[in-house]
Amino acid sequence: MTGASKGIGHAVTRALAAEGAHVTAGARTSSPDLQDLVAAGSVDEVQVDLSTREGPADLVAAARVGGPIDVLVNNVGVLTPHLGGFLETTEDDWSRALTLTLMAAVRTTRAALPGMLEEGRGTIVTVSSINAFLPDPTIIEYCAAKAALTNFSKALSKEVGPRGIRVNTVSPGPVSTDLWLGDDGVAARVGRATGGDPEDVARQAAGRAATGRFTAPAEVADLVVMLAGDRAGNVTGADLVIDGGYVETL
Repeated sequence: MTGASKGIGHAVTRALAAEGAHVTAGARTSSPDLQDLVAAGSVDEVQVDLSTREGPADLVAAARVGGPIDVLVNNVGVLTPHLGGFLETTEDDWSRALTLTLMAAVRTTRAALPGMLEEGRGTIVTVSSINAFLPDPTIIEYCAAKAALTNFSKALSKEVGPRGIRVNTVSPGPVSTDLWLGDDGVAARVGRATGGDPEDVARQAAGRAATGRFTAPAEVADLVVMLAGDRAGNVTGADLVIDGGYVETL
């Protein structure tokens, strides 16, 4: 599990542990919520920098100490709004987004896949985004990285499906995490840039969904758990959208 210390990653870690899985949770820094799961005995924490070439392999190596890896969840990513648009987005912004949002998943998958192929079974679930197919110029590098991530997962599913490995993605819309609602989240940044109230920014974003609200992290986690388990045993190459009807087109 990557990006496990907060937000969607923590919710997925908690949900998998509640289903009886033993989770190796990777994150650059810990959190009190993650430490609570570790104390309960169902989660091992690995502090690792997944932006490096070695970090994903180190995480997978730590997970393998407990036996074969049955499920890999790729979740880590980074989103930084640039309200000035494309020309405000620097080379470093592009590099950071592509490294953490795309290459961390590619490298973690590359490290975990040989063991799954040897076992003849395994499931890879990757958290993508509706921005993979809903481009937004204020997060242009994030959108490009998520689009590549979804494409990567679909292509890989075709290769490894015949060998017992299922590969799927989950694409949330806005989720009620610090990424959107924190002191330095999207709503706060947009509010500061426009002189608006972050609560109004968040309310307007939520209002774009047919349900009129953000998705809860636990709801995303439930989808990931479903895809990871036998109930979705013949689902591969799929992208499950959970956005409350935010995207209005087919």
